[in-house]
Amino acid sequence: MNSPIGSVSKIGYKYKELLKNLGIFTVEDLLYHFPFRYDDYSKIVMIKDIKEGDTITVKGELYSLENIYTKYGKRLTKGKIRDNTGETNIIWFNMHYLKKTLSVNKEYYVSGKVSSFSGKLSFLSPEIELVLDHKKNINTGRFVSIYPETSGVSSKWLRNRINDIISIIKPKEFLSNEILNKYILETLELSLNKIHFPNNMKESSEARKRFAFEELFLELLNVEKRKYEWLNTLNSNNVTMGKENKDKLNNIIKRLPFSLTTDQKTALDETLKDMNKLSPMNRLLEGDVGTGKTIVALLSSYVCYLNGLKTLYMAPTEILAVQHYDTFKKILPELNINLEIGSMNKSDRGGKYDILIGTHALLYNKEKYSDIGLVIIDEQHRFGVEQRGKIIELSGKEKVPHLLSMTATPIPRTLALTLYGDLSISILKEHPNPERKIYTKVIPEKKRMEVYEWVKKRKEPVFVVCPLIEDSFTAGMENIKAAEAEYTFLKKNVFKNMNMGILHGRMSSKDKQDVINNFRKGKIMVLVSTPVIEVGMDIPDASIMIIESAERYGLSALHQLRGRVGRGSREGYCFAVMSNDSKSSYSRLSYFENIDNGLELAEIDLKIRGQGDVFGTMQHGFKRLKIANLYDLEMLNNVKKCAEEYFPKLDKYPLLKLKLTDRMGKYIPSN
Repeated sequence: MNSPIGSVSKIGYKYKELLKNLGIFTVEDLLYHFPFRYDDYSKIVMIKDIKEGDTITVKGELYSLENIYTKYGKRLTKGKIRDNTGETNIIWFNMHYLKKTLSVNKEYYVSGKVSSFSGKLSFLSPEIELVLDHKKNINTGRFVSIYPETSGVSSKWLRNRINDIISIIKPKEFLSNEILNKYILETLELSLNKIHFPNNMKESSEARKRFAFEELFLELLNVEKRKYEWLNTLNSNNVTMGKENKDKLNNIIKRLPFSLTTDQKTALDETLKDMNKLSPMNRLLEGDVGTGKTIVALLSSYVCYLNGLKTLYMAPTEILAVQHYDTFKKILPELNINLEIGSMNKSDRGGKYDILIGTHALLYNKEKYSDIGLVIIDEQHRFGVEQRGKIIELSGKEKVPHLLSMTATPIPRTLALTLYGDLSISILKEHPNPERKIYTKVIPEKKRMEVYEWVKKRKEPVFVVCPLIEDSFTAGMENIKAAEAEYTFLKKNVFKNMNMGILHGRMSSKDKQDVINNFRKGKIMVLVSTPVIEVGMDIPDASIMIIESAERYGLSALHQLRGRVGRGSREGYCFAVMSNDSKSSYSRLSYFENIDNGLELAEIDLKIRGQGDVFGTMQHGFKRLKIANLYDLEMLNNVKKCAEEYFPKLDKYPLLKLKLTDRMGKYIPSN
């Protein structure tokens, strides 16, 4: 199974290189390249019974075959096949080589769709395969697998190579008989045969059940592995909460210009309890936009300071790093806390700080940090799994910092079990401002000007969000508003008497910060922006948002954008403007119009757009699942229990342990 794909018969250098495009490097990769659908050629009929439109198979003698050039220069290969009830034509286009590869007067299966050609019933470009008593047909007369392809590699080619391998290899079963029997799963060898060459859809479903279980099982064993490594092989500084520290924390909380919500109090309590342990905390703080995650992080940093330890606070952008720096300065004044803002170009400053705020570039600082008690990563979904390894390296692994990850991206329960199963999770559901209201409306293209006129009358700060920086002429992208073009158009034709600004990722940090400051102070009233504002930006007076080409966004991303308005005392308004009249797009956007719950929208996004889209948004380092369905909650719960049960006793199952090692890297034994 681990043999390089080039060692397989009939796979030379050319195909070895082409298969890289499909992520196929080994024999196992090829066998795990599963079909995404099947053509049903299992209905075998007599030629006299064929009808136009049927997808069927006939069995008969190929008694005529010729290459033809039409008067228009097209190249056809025309054959005739007959059985004892009649005959019919077979037509192939641009396949003159068939004249050399097919043999007249031999018996063949012909599978495909029956069509009318030149007034006669014919098979057009069908599959054809010799009838051999000693060999099972794989391309005709059965359920025929169709695979993800790449240029130069067809499903038929993949089918034949997979069949060659399956006929000679005996893959070793690594799931125990106990698991196979308990969850009614097929063996590996039988499942590979059934998924590639099923006799019916029931067999395909049985195989897919096994591989879905296997896929989730190995992923969740890896989750258990990460959890074990974090809790049992790493040490941390315990952050204590004696009476003196508790009194100081309560004094800070009392001085806040707002009261903590019940959820914030619970999350802070859970975080501080974790930090009081000698094993490092690994907690995810999940909260919808505007629920107040930053204050929980700030208070946790303060307790860390009271214990003589330092905090690294990392935001996904420099804009947000500056924003958090300003927030910390406002809430922690006159306490002799040394706040610093850093970047990749700045060193550890000799350790002369208590809280260092910057971007994730802080992780890649060449100098080692000292006395770090807490690392906070804001917007966890912007960071890959590998960043956790960097955190272990921060203090030379002697005392690993506690880790608090935060995200405003609502995580569906199914993803929480898989993506973040090794983290403890705190959830903020309550909004500090219960009266907060954002009115949302989906707007067709033709009504855009009406929205502009309404905005001009309101004379309130407004975001105009565009997906691209410059105009794109890529197919299917022509109507998407580009930020620079839209800025020019609006300035000349719509908001002539209102101060405007533009914000996008290609601007320098200073220019971006100047624009944001001017928008915050009211010097800019209309800010045209790319989705750089999506994560965390806080402009309390901003009350209106226009999202261009809204159908191009996932519902969760739209919800993130919407969270930038209505954060102050004013009501918020969000207009999702469509750039096409697609009914399916409007149907999906209607959820955004009517639902203001991030978790509910994330669940809908997962159902409509699929797991790949959500994974791509949430965590770049996460492997997309090939076959498992995250909405099969019964299987997911069964697999989770199974992984928790089997990880501590992996030494008893050497093939499973080896499988986990091959897929996940070094295995840490439970004892």
